[in-house]
Order: sequence, then C-alpha cells, then structure tokens
Amino acid sequence: QVQLVESGGGLVQAGASLRLSCVVSGSIFFSRTSLSWYRQAPGKQRDLVAGITRDGSTNYADFVKGRFIISRDNAKDTMYLQMNSLKPEDTAVYYCQYLGLWGQGTQVTVSS
Repeated sequence: QVQLVESGGGLVQAGASLRLSCVVSGSIFFSRTSLSWYRQAPGKQRDLVAGITRDGSTNYADFVKGRFIISRDNAKDTMYLQMNSLKPEDTAVYYCQYLGLWGQGTQVTVSS
C-alpha cells in the first residue's frame, strides 16, 4: 500500500523559511513519477504550488515563484519544498500528491 507522509510544517513569522518533506513508501515507481505540492487555506480550494517531473524539471505557481524550491531525492523516495520569505498568505495545509494519492497534509502558519 502506497503511503505519503508530509512533515516540516509549523508556526513561523513572516520572512522566515520552512522545509517540507514528503516521504513516499510502498511504491516502486517513485523515481519514474512526477510529484506535486498543493496547498489549501481554510474555506478555499486546493491549489497547485509546485511540481517536479522524474527528470527534475520543475514548475511553480506564480504566487510562489522566486520564493519556493521543489526538489526530490530518489534514493530516499522523498520530495521537498523549501519555502523562503514566507508571507501570511502562505498559511495553509500543504499536501503532496503522487499517482493521484494524497498525504494527510502538514500545517503551515505564517504570522505577520
């Protein structure tokens, strides 16, 4: 059974950084599959934040370009999201997506 576990969220002040991790277990396809980070703020839809292909190509939502960096470590079946210059509007639950599956999410709260 494939499982996704996110971690690294927390409460920080505006301007701070956080690094999220998403560990994928139970799958033999990790290195050959694209992954994505999404986020959902209270009362809002879930939005794509960033994606990374199997060859390392990346794409970002406009609202995080230049601040967030997505990466992956295929040896560890782990995807990361380095979040810099955090803003209060980045407050949300962050989810990773893999093969249409979702993790439980990790809460990121940015205070002003």
